[in-house]
Amino acid sequence: MATIHYSEIDGRGARFFALLVFFGMIVAGGIAAAWYMEHHGHYVTGMSNQIVWGAPHVFAVFLIVAASGALNVASLASVFGREIYKSLARLSGLLAITLLAGGLAVLVLDLGRPDRLIVAMTHYNFKSIFAWNIFLYTGFIAIVVAYLWVMMERRMNGYARRLGVLAFVWRLTLTTGTGSIFGFLVAREAYDSALYAPLFIAMSFAFGLAVFMLVLMAACGGARRPLGDVMVMRLKSLLGQFVAAVMFLVLIYHLTNLYFTRQHEFERFILVDGGIYTALFWLGQVLIGGLLPLALLFHPVWSRSRRVVAAAAMCVIAGGLAQLYVIIIGGQAYPLAIFPGKEVTSSFFDGVVASYVPSLPEVALGTGGVALALALTALALKVLPLLPRSLADGEVAPASAGNA
Repeated sequence: MATIHYSEIDGRGARFFALLVFFGMIVAGGIAAAWYMEHHGHYVTGMSNQIVWGAPHVFAVFLIVAASGALNVASLASVFGREIYKSLARLSGLLAITLLAGGLAVLVLDLGRPDRLIVAMTHYNFKSIFAWNIFLYTGFIAIVVAYLWVMMERRMNGYARRLGVLAFVWRLTLTTGTGSIFGFLVAREAYDSALYAPLFIAMSFAFGLAVFMLVLMAACGGARRPLGDVMVMRLKSLLGQFVAAVMFLVLIYHLTNLYFTRQHEFERFILVDGGIYTALFWLGQVLIGGLLPLALLFHPVWSRSRRVVAAAAMCVIAGGLAQLYVIIIGGQAYPLAIFPGKEVTSSFFDGVVASYVPSLPEVALGTGGVALALALTALALKVLPLLPRSLADGEVAPASAGNA
């Protein structure tokens, strides 16, 4: 393995400053949207008593899940001994922290009363997966910070593998906990499934790697640092495998539901009669987020183009947002089966599919979290030596370039 040299990126140019201003404006819009919703109440949003998790939760969960998956590149190097990925471990750890920070910022600001977070952090109901997640999120950040430190401090490099294993186990636990939020909700027919834990793990691998690849390409391009085809093609193949795993688990989930008679109405709602949720499932999740990336990533000719690889990664991200929209909002929109087997009508919308249209403040808050994560990433790359000076084919892993 060739010696890896890291350095800060040059952040003194007008393009870098303009990028930070752009991200800053989006973050400011997100903060303004949070203040507007807090000041006027959530009635100014599309949420209601039926839809209590709206578009901000879609963005937040996406960022949290992607944060776990972004660390996968570092895990491949330190845990599984794939030396070719060692040069990317620092950037992998950085993205894990910044994406999680962006997701948690959206969650906190979407509470309606962010000051009540103090109560959530000092009073715990350990029968609730939400209480466990507070420890999982804060612990994840602490472990990854320590992981980055031992990688950057030459005297502590010997501890990198141990912390890498701990970070790997912790992030799997974190993603399992995030998926279990839905899997443990027995009252909702859309949820209440043990498959949500492995599904969210697979989703984290795909979403996190897609974000990582786009950030890597943008950072190397903006800093004018070589990025060889060996690295891009290796990451491209990994992304295709993760996308296939997500589609396989989604297939198993729906086939399992179709096996149970009590789930037939919900499956009909999502797959056939759900309106926007059916459209997002088939067009967004399956086509744009699954079949199209697989076709682009495994095509013998198209997949050699970096623009095609970048387009596939963007499709995975778009499909991931659609998938989480269907899971989170579609699952709430489907009416509760309070009396199974009976037709229920009342003035409280029992038995009625809930309506929801995302409002501008909700979208602004969600995109503000994304911009915050990217702005933190850009600033960290400017002040810390996290990006290799060269990822050219001959310098990354000349001896192992052909290994699987």
